[in-house]
Amino acid sequence: MQQLFRHLGLHRYFSSWLILALDTVASALATLFTYLIVGRLVPVSFVTTLRYGAALIVLSAVASMLAFCLFRTFRSVIRHTTLREIWKLGAAVVAKECIVWICINLWPRLAGGIEAVQAGLLMDALLTLFALIALRLVMIALHDVIKSRLLKKHNTKRVLVYGVGDKSTALTLRLQNSPHYRIVGFLTFGPRFKNYTVADKQVYYFENRESIAYLLDKVDLDAVLFASYDDAQSERERLIRYCTDAGIQVLIAPPIDEVIDGKLMKQNVREIKIEDLLGRPEIRISLDEIGRNLRGKTILVTGAAGSIGSELCRQLTAFEPERLILFDNAETPMHNIRLELEERFKGLRFIPVIGDVRNPARLDYLFRTFRPQVVFHAAAYKHVPLMEENPCEAVLVNVAGTRNVADFCLRYGVEKMVMISTDKAVNPTNVMGASKRLAEIYVQSLGQAIAEGKAEGVTRFVTTRFGNVLGSNGSVIPRFREQIEKGGPVTVTHPDITRYFMTIPEACRLVMEAASMSTGNQIFVFDMGESVKIAALAKRMIELAGFRVGEEIEIAYTGLRPGEKLYEEVLANDENTLPTPHEKIRIAKVRQYDYAEAEQAVVRLEELARSVDVPGTVRLMKTIVPEFKSQNSDFAKFDVRPEE
Repeated sequence: MQQLFRHLGLHRYFSSWLILALDTVASALATLFTYLIVGRLVPVSFVTTLRYGAALIVLSAVASMLAFCLFRTFRSVIRHTTLREIWKLGAAVVAKECIVWICINLWPRLAGGIEAVQAGLLMDALLTLFALIALRLVMIALHDVIKSRLLKKHNTKRVLVYGVGDKSTALTLRLQNSPHYRIVGFLTFGPRFKNYTVADKQVYYFENRESIAYLLDKVDLDAVLFASYDDAQSERERLIRYCTDAGIQVLIAPPIDEVIDGKLMKQNVREIKIEDLLGRPEIRISLDEIGRNLRGKTILVTGAAGSIGSELCRQLTAFEPERLILFDNAETPMHNIRLELEERFKGLRFIPVIGDVRNPARLDYLFRTFRPQVVFHAAAYKHVPLMEENPCEAVLVNVAGTRNVADFCLRYGVEKMVMISTDKAVNPTNVMGASKRLAEIYVQSLGQAIAEGKAEGVTRFVTTRFGNVLGSNGSVIPRFREQIEKGGPVTVTHPDITRYFMTIPEACRLVMEAASMSTGNQIFVFDMGESVKIAALAKRMIELAGFRVGEEIEIAYTGLRPGEKLYEEVLANDENTLPTPHEKIRIAKVRQYDYAEAEQAVVRLEELARSVDVPGTVRLMKTIVPEFKSQNSDFAKFDVRPEE
């Protein structure tokens, strides 16, 4: 029986035409039953009884079909029957009885049975309505029992794949034997592909929220699956919103190069995240040029266990370096990235080194032992509130640490050093941003001194600036996700605060592209796209998690933190940058500093920081970087005034 129902599709939904047929049979049987009971009141022969009974069954069936079609009772989803559906059934039954009444009065040959039928019209109506409701209750029970058993047995999700392109079709083929996902068709916007089939799967379409609600019932939909990030981003304000409102899961599949041994595992297909929706179309980079600059070389990544550093390591493996040196002071994250690289890149020769950029002796050992040819310097303190509370540590890591790395690059003949900076270095309003600007000043002035022959060396220094990266350690998105998992509230500092975002892989691709195009001594800035309102980001994340904002999870505003801006600076525009061959990368116009003066200032700054002279450290930072104006911070009293 279970296999029969499954073959007919009854474990998913009852076909509209099957429902019409069952309703018609139930209605006709109710009429026959009524006639057999009430007909005893009218003495007629057995043959006449049979003749009248057969005629009434046919009449009842025709009348029922007409009434059911008129009120479209068979189009309702049985398992979601409501009081409104019961009303439609009642109206259809009344319509049936009216049709029967009219036909009996117009058909004189039924005269012998007229009295019986007329006397039983009310009984027929009640029995018919009872039969129709009982039939639906049985269907609901069968649906729940069978579906429950099938789900327990198979534990599969019924999925529609978005789009009918090559990626969507290929994804369907990759999932055809999946024990976790059952592809029931494709989904497109608009009726262009209505009644089409692709890869033997039906193409469904949607136009609005009502369309999605209809599909939810029609195909018993569990999830919509996107085959690419671009498709998901294109539907972030339409289909994804419709699905989240309807409680349909939104999934995304990994690119083909993330599939393990040609198999698409359950854990690879995942729920869509806010990072997938905030990203932009994939950035094209010059793989050949990057490969020529990196292939066969020893590459050092400082801060290798961090968000940016670890992604740089992953992407650098594609360019077949001779050796990849990982340098970081965080033991557990370093252990984790080591295990990942060992598992994913078995042919890679890499060396994890625990150490701190504040320790010159450790850096000297690192450079002397491994002789790196290219250095990506990602080690830094980055959290604005913490650095506002610990300015001396910000200076020691971000300024002195960068100086140490740059000096050893020069001493050991490194070909190129690429420093990772931040948009907060532009007109800084906090200690963290100012410390990164000071690091930029030192590196750029050192590179300029080499170019002018004032310092000996071959190293080319490159600086890259970009804004917030999506999902980085300790950033706003992981924080919101944790708060949502705990039931809220989600805390936002200010209702109007905005930020620029970039995905970690995107940022790393641009870093490598900038490094390959640089002739040295430039500060590259990245096109960050449109700014994002953090309150809207929080609202969207709550909705994607399946909750209602303000009802199930609140958004709480806590006030701006020390040193925090409402709006970040626009990094790349015609006024403050120059173009490059890459449309997403520009060169910043910045003030030039003399290396001797910069070196002297940085040395003095390090002395103050090591002695934990907070006022002296901050005052000197503001003297070197006069555009550093503190916001919402006690350090505003140290701001350099124009008359000073």
